[in-house]
Amino acid sequence: MQRITSPTVTSVPGFVAAGVAAGIKLSSELDLALVVSEVPCTAAAVFTQNRFAAAPVVYDRTVLGFNPMGIQAVVINSGCANACTGTEGMANARRMAEMVERALGLEAHSCLVMSTGVIGTQLPMEKIQRGIQDAAAALRSAGGSDAARAILTTDTRPKTAGVTVEIGGARVTIAGMCKGAGMIHPNMATMLALICTDAAITHEALDVVLRRAVEVSFNAVTVDGDTSTNDTTAILANGLAGNPLIDDPASLAFAAFEEALTAVCIDLAQQLVRDGEGATKFVTVIVNGAKSDADARRAAKAIANSPLVKTALYGGDANWGRILCAVGYSGAEVDPDRASLFFASKQAGLDWLQVVDRGQPTDYKEEDAAARFAQPEIEIRVELGLGEGHATVWTCDLSHEYVNINAHYRT
Repeated sequence: MQRITSPTVTSVPGFVAAGVAAGIKLSSELDLALVVSEVPCTAAAVFTQNRFAAAPVVYDRTVLGFNPMGIQAVVINSGCANACTGTEGMANARRMAEMVERALGLEAHSCLVMSTGVIGTQLPMEKIQRGIQDAAAALRSAGGSDAARAILTTDTRPKTAGVTVEIGGARVTIAGMCKGAGMIHPNMATMLALICTDAAITHEALDVVLRRAVEVSFNAVTVDGDTSTNDTTAILANGLAGNPLIDDPASLAFAAFEEALTAVCIDLAQQLVRDGEGATKFVTVIVNGAKSDADARRAAKAIANSPLVKTALYGGDANWGRILCAVGYSGAEVDPDRASLFFASKQAGLDWLQVVDRGQPTDYKEEDAAARFAQPEIEIRVELGLGEGHATVWTCDLSHEYVNINAHYRT
């Protein structure tokens, strides 16, 4: 497996893309992206579990329910989430797809729709229509960079990742783009991701591998604990690599594809955290020795979502009591007399420092702990001593700037 330098969705053979300024945002920034395959694709997606699912989420679920092997395009707008918009919002999501299909001469129900931005406002459909026409005219094999910029909201930079891998003697490419800096706590925030590949793979196998990859990547990150109405991770596979069809989850080909897709998803997910709203620190939370992986995930997520932990990280305060407190209320099974806690900053060359040993503080030096918490990359490791359960979660700190951004999001 090899990573692609400066990857975009159009690094994948057979895909073209465009990003245009349709005027949806108040600024003149790019705000509408279109990604198209030369041929119909096998597709799969996972969506938000928020009960107020946005209209595009409902539309895409419906389309993929009956046409998962006929998807050829994805249109994405930023600046308006088209969430909590009632029947008009549902009609507008459908109209967006139909506009793309007409502009490109595609079959009906071959376009997926994603939206991100302010909740509770209707899409400006005249601007959307002009934007789709402009994007259709601008499609090109080098358009992936513009598409990645067009889907951003409070993000400070585009997020892309890609790899190539040999499967059955063929070179398979997987590349994706995502957006999200706040309202990031996926459970499959706003988090949108589109991944393209030229692999030949069945819908059933693609659905399985995407869900597995998402579970250890996008579902393992949190910025602020809020799960969006619009979360979507979709993958399109056009089959142009010419590899033997991947259809057996027990096969070596499936394993190779899963490893590559997971690498792309983890890369994208970590970029989400690194660009978290107001974030100054990237934090890896590891929980080992839990009764189960599910328990480990509960404990790790509790640490990663705790405002007290996140503000301590921002302030460089190695207040380990807040971490154990979060583990204690997480719902995971815990024996305080077996729990141990360690801090590190591997990026700064600072190895594991044990601050708690089986429920009791060690004789560590406070300045050693503070040195680790002062770094831009920090690792927190909890050993519960109860079993083999393990989880890794990525998060960031909570700064003054996060409050500033979200206090004035609509102004």
